[in-house]
Amino acid sequence: MCRGAERLPPGAAVLAEPPPSAKPDAPRARPRLWTLDPQHHCPIVGTCLPLADLQRIAKRCHFASRPDDDFGLHVEAVSHARSRNPASEAIQRHLDARYRLALARFARLKSDAELRQEWLACVDRGEVAGPLWALCTHRLASAETLQMAYRRVHMLSHQVGAGLAADTRRLAQLEQENSDLRSGLKRELSALRRQLAAAETALAQRDAALADNANLQKRLQRFESGQVMVDLGRRLMSLQGAAEELTAATRRIYTLESTLKDAHRESLRLAAERDAALSERDALEALLQASLPAADDSLCTRAGSDDCAGCPQATSERCILYVGGRAALIAQYRQLAERLGIRLIHHDGGLEESLSRLPELINGADAVLCPTDHVSHNAYYHVKSHCKRIGKPCLFYRGGGVSGFAAAMARVGRGEYSLAGQDET
Repeated sequence: MCRGAERLPPGAAVLAEPPPSAKPDAPRARPRLWTLDPQHHCPIVGTCLPLADLQRIAKRCHFASRPDDDFGLHVEAVSHARSRNPASEAIQRHLDARYRLALARFARLKSDAELRQEWLACVDRGEVAGPLWALCTHRLASAETLQMAYRRVHMLSHQVGAGLAADTRRLAQLEQENSDLRSGLKRELSALRRQLAAAETALAQRDAALADNANLQKRLQRFESGQVMVDLGRRLMSLQGAAEELTAATRRIYTLESTLKDAHRESLRLAAERDAALSERDALEALLQASLPAADDSLCTRAGSDDCAGCPQATSERCILYVGGRAALIAQYRQLAERLGIRLIHHDGGLEESLSRLPELINGADAVLCPTDHVSHNAYYHVKSHCKRIGKPCLFYRGGGVSGFAAAMARVGRGEYSLAGQDET
């Protein structure tokens, strides 16, 4: 069991464990997770390792991220996968056990071409997770085949989002089909009732005819010839076919009703989430209106600039560093911060600005904000590691919009942080 995975310092180079010495003609050993190309770690962890399994491994290996921080757990697992450590070994053992059948199937393949053909066949059948792990850890897989698998998995992740829109259109089609089937069922029931009434009338007329001595001989001849039985057989087969169609239509209606109920529950859930978001927005607006400070002529005239380190007029948490976020909303972030009497420094998380500036900006700020869903892996770990090292208050949160920023500022005002400040040693 893992005793705790060692954390890598920011910017440290990740070196794969050197392979054991072997003779030039010896077969290559099966790759391990930490010996793979780092670009494959993210799709392997995200595709092959279910979230529930990742949370269990994170708990055993004492990950630094919170158990409910899915993105943080994913980023930390990808970071650990770059080198051999208790966390990467636990992930290796778990994936080997979970996908042992796929590993055994791929182990029988003897060439890179066979591996590529089997991988494509698995993807066409909808099998991705197990075959991906088996392919990436096969000793005969070439770099070209691994790159082809990486591109295919990357595109599949985009296509999942497109599939949601197709499901919505399919639901509308099923609802229309349900309505048509109901109308058809009513027509079939009416026709069947008419047929049954006609059959009962015919039987009554036939009984009356049998009682008529004048027609008894003719009807007897028909029975003897078998014509009546043929007619009855045909009518019975027709009724049986209609009954089978009615049964199939009834089953389809039950299925469609179940699908419609599920869609209705989903729409109620989405409506509840929408109402909760609107309530949060209204509450935040009320909070901002209630907490707007009076204009202070002594505030620094450089409020909102990117260099407020050492400002003599800065008070507790008057200078906030914001790392990442949406570039199009930076102006709105600054306006909101100025309304609260706070100077906002922004760093784009490494998109255009160098990550080497982060330590200087963190040292000059009173607190740090970082939206985890709008920041790169490297910037996330730079901020987290440096703030933890110097004891700088830091708040990680989800939501890069203006409402999410306002909620984060309110949490900072209440002293809520992901990393609380402490005295430097």
